[in-house]
Amino acid sequence: MAGASGTERAPALRARTGRRSRRRAWAELLRLPALFGVPGDALAGTAAAGARPGARTLLAIGSSLCLYEAGMALNDWADRDVDAVERPHRPLPSGRIRPAAALTAACAFTAAGLALAARAGRPALTVAAPLAATVWAYDLGLKHTPAGPVAMGAARGLDLLLGAAASTGRPGPALPSAALLGTHTVAVTTVSRHEAQGGAPLAPLAALATTALLTRLVTRAPAAGTGRHPSARPATGRPPADALGAAGPRSVRGAAGRPSAATLLTTAGAAAYAAATARPYVHAALNPSPPLTQRAVGAGIRATIPLQAALTARARGTAGALLIAALAPLGAKFAKKVSVT
Repeated sequence: MAGASGTERAPALRARTGRRSRRRAWAELLRLPALFGVPGDALAGTAAAGARPGARTLLAIGSSLCLYEAGMALNDWADRDVDAVERPHRPLPSGRIRPAAALTAACAFTAAGLALAARAGRPALTVAAPLAATVWAYDLGLKHTPAGPVAMGAARGLDLLLGAAASTGRPGPALPSAALLGTHTVAVTTVSRHEAQGGAPLAPLAALATTALLTRLVTRAPAAGTGRHPSARPATGRPPADALGAAGPRSVRGAAGRPSAATLLTTAGAAAYAAATARPYVHAALNPSPPLTQRAVGAGIRATIPLQAALTARARGTAGALLIAALAPLGAKFAKKVSVT
């Protein structure tokens, strides 16, 4: 009886093991831990446009998540031949996921992302359409050209503008924040171009210098957005946006001249952003081996979250900044199980 029972359990055990293996393969393909760094784009854009998050902001976040995953699936589909040589353990070259399935997923995610943007309104769709086009252009042609990092930076900047467009219909005020976030992405993408072969110390050094510059700009530059959208409820007790002045969030003071919560969160976010990348970039510059370069790229991706938090806080989106900051430990936790690169 015991032998028969064991024989009956074997197929079920193999089925469960197979399902876990497939889920693991899709998690690797889609780089799921990296998703924790996506909602902050829309939240930072919403704050920069002078609004509070609402239902349309959630639609923008959903659209961003879908378009991000479309890019992940399409990236591995387009690079399957290169990965067969440089990264044979990846889901496609290892045979755990069929190329056709990855391409189908990329198309489905793109359609879903555009549909969600359309639900958020015409301004959101107007931003989401070029964002989707940039994602596809990068993966299918621009990635291995000098324009690759710029295209990736443009995609990240457009993702932030998507949040502003969905929440207020006015992406313009969020352009400065989009430029800062896009510049960070350009630096990380430049480092990532050498993560398989290594041997490029100048890229992490340039990324380190970029991080220092962005940290200074985030804490000193004027906050994006100079007023609240008419549909957004003003925050009681907050100074008008014009009170930020030329010194940015540093000039906003609380009672008795103490720094406001927004100022403190901006400083904390910027410090966390710099700290997250400094050591990995230095190590990759001193020893540009593939493992250390990959570690630097992963650090740069995870550092996107505190940068988003700082950008949101400097635009007086205190609650949004706290929410974004809460995503950082979750992303770090899951990144230990599934690589973000």
